[in-house]
Amino acid sequence: MEIVASAARAVGATSPSESPPPIPRPEPVDGAEDWRVEMRRAIRDGRELIRHLGLDSLPLATGGVERFPVFVPRPFLSRIRPGDPLDPLLLQVLPAPAEDLTADGFTNDPVGDLAARQRSGLLQKYAGRALLIVTGNCAVHCRYCFRREFPYASDRAWPSDWPATLEHLAADRSIDEVLLSGGDPLTLADDRLLPLLDDLETIGHLRRIRIHTRLPIMIPNRVTQALVERLDRGPTAKTIVIHANHARELDDSVRDALLRLARVATLLNQSVLLRGINDSAQALAELSERLLDCRTLPYYLHRLDRVVGASAFEVPEAEGIALVAELRRRLPGYAVPRFVREEPGEPHKTPIA
Repeated sequence: MEIVASAARAVGATSPSESPPPIPRPEPVDGAEDWRVEMRRAIRDGRELIRHLGLDSLPLATGGVERFPVFVPRPFLSRIRPGDPLDPLLLQVLPAPAEDLTADGFTNDPVGDLAARQRSGLLQKYAGRALLIVTGNCAVHCRYCFRREFPYASDRAWPSDWPATLEHLAADRSIDEVLLSGGDPLTLADDRLLPLLDDLETIGHLRRIRIHTRLPIMIPNRVTQALVERLDRGPTAKTIVIHANHARELDDSVRDALLRLARVATLLNQSVLLRGINDSAQALAELSERLLDCRTLPYYLHRLDRVVGASAFEVPEAEGIALVAELRRRLPGYAVPRFVREEPGEPHKTPIA
């Protein structure tokens, strides 16, 4: 099978350039293509983050931010309550001092990504599926991210690798679904992402393409008309898996973006059970209700992946089981996410409740 040359262009996005001077509460950027402006305007410094929110005296982590710096887009920042150090949106992105603590059982690769590596940027953990690390760039740096220590410099799909990677996928007829991951695949501009979709759809046995992304939540303008129209074309079914942990992440601008995607793709949400953020039945129920308002199915509630620096977010498994039981009493079955954990080497997610 011939792999077209556009594949090599599909992963050439670079990290945003140096941080611009601080801007005091900017107006939102208008225009469907201006999501890249918002990426450049993102907050990249913990002190700047807390200054914007009137929380100048909050202590911050030191060691963790050197390896995993702050990155918070301003549309998401605008949903954080100023002056509230316990805001559940803030806690997801604030580099708190607890990041510098060590904890038993917390590792750099909690889900076994490196052992699943088939070639640079290509992971295969589960039957019938392959995952492509198409970029190391992300929509936001969540402090509990299971890939915060992932070696993107050496283990992502570089442009020179794409033809061989796609040939590998074409040769393995057991693969019927490809997952685009990272980082966040939607940090690739349309002129880089859409040719990649074109190339994947030349693989005759591929039935589904799944995109894991947080960008429609962080910067809703990323859902461009060109992206929507391309997702609506081609022989493969498209699934978009978003990641929201709290109902307040899903304001009206996010809902509008998700409704546009819902017309052309199946929308699923996966969240993480996080201490101080969504560890109550009320918070989880409100999240499920709001997701359904956005035509997005609450699919997975993950137990925290035990990555270095994230121990303060962990909720005991028994507590999570009790929360899911309470959700079943409050919500219809389709609104209750599956409570799961990922165990390295297992052939599937492990159901908990």
